[in-house]
Order: sequence, then structure tokens, then C-alpha cells
Amino acid sequence: MRHETHAHEDDVVVFNIGMTIRRKHRIDLWWPVFTAMPAMISELSRNRAAADRGEAEDLGFIGAYTLVGRHGPWVVQYWRSTEQLYRYASSADAKHLSAWKRFNAVARKHPEAVGIWHETFAVPATGIETLYGNGAHIGLGALTGTVEATRRGRGARERLGSVVGGRPH
Repeated sequence: MRHETHAHEDDVVVFNIGMTIRRKHRIDLWWPVFTAMPAMISELSRNRAAADRGEAEDLGFIGAYTLVGRHGPWVVQYWRSTEQLYRYASSADAKHLSAWKRFNAVARKHPEAVGIWHETFAVPATGIETLYGNGAHIGLGALTGTVEATRRGRGARERLGSVVGGRPH
């Protein structure tokens, strides 16, 4: 079995965001919330591609995955820093702020229709451990590349807080 770990050597911010549809019959109230996130992810992905080509300022977005669970859709996002995440969230030029304002206006009138949530985790490079077996690339490894797992250690305990490239992380 081939074991790999993420190649990313810096800190990461993991941002989870989702919605709970509480009144399924009120599609008029939850559909705009549901469709806002794909538009933001598309905007961020276009920026990342342009930044990689040297054509735009890097907003710090690394990538995202959308999941669907019992309580509704959920997006796991990876960012380079909390400062960049917050800058995007509050930018008048980005899609997030206007979507947030629209949601708040509807939520005040219909608080029972749809709920939103988010969690932000600022993770130092020494606090990240990943393992991908037999080409199962997902998450941070799929977004930033992978290396042989033994580069960071033989087991999870060794990889968590390991020395990478000859320097402690």
C-alpha cells in the first residue's frame, strides 16, 4: 500500500460553513442561501487561478469541498490565513458581503426558515496530520499535492508536529 501525506508546509485555516433547511416548503427563503455559496466558491477559485498565473492578488483561498449531510449542505474550505478569510468576507467587492446582507434581511423576517453556521480553525503547520492510502487524494492533499508519508514520519504521532525539509514545523 502506498501512503502519502500533504505536501503543504505552512499553517492552514479550515473554515466549515453550512446551512440547515428548517422549512423545506419555503424554497423561496432557503434557495438564495443555497445558491450563494457555489457563486462564492467559483469567485474564489477564479481568483486562485488568476493569482497562480500572476494576474491577480492572492486572496488566500486554497480550495474547498462541498458535502451534503443529514442537516444540509456543508462546505469545507482551506485558507492560508484568518486575515485573508476575514478580508474576503468583509470585502465590498466580493460576493460574500452582499449575500450575507441578503440572508440577514430574510432571516430577520423569517427566522424559522433556514439556519446557517460556520466554524473556523486556525491550524499551525505542526498541528496537521494527514494520510492518503492507495491514491485516495482528498482534502488538503488533493488541493496542495502529496508527498511520501514517511517524509513526515512512520506513524500519525510522528507526522503530527514532525520535522519537514530539515526544519521543525
